[in-house]
Amino acid sequence: MLHTQLPSLIGNTKQILKFQSLFSCKQQRVPKGHIAIYVGEAEKKRYVVPLSYLSHEAFRDLLKNAEEEFEFCHPMGGLTIPCKEEDFIHLACQLDSLYQ
Repeated sequence: MLHTQLPSLIGNTKQILKFQSLFSCKQQRVPKGHIAIYVGEAEKKRYVVPLSYLSHEAFRDLLKNAEEEFEFCHPMGGLTIPCKEEDFIHLACQLDSLYQ
């Protein structure tokens, strides 16, 4: 049974590592076709995501929640999404698989 789960586990690990490098971008510049956002409830973390995410309904729901909480005053100086980081990463993984 472990043998059949191994490819799935390896694939998931590779995907997590990919997202860590893509979304935890430490650089100040945002690549063309992407947007920088801050995610978290208490402590905010910067992520860089493709603009294509903006067209997905689930991501727009996160933006609506941000609008309701922050209006147009974002404490981090950029777009801030008040959700659990784990929830955001889960959604980003789903969206990445849709847009690949």
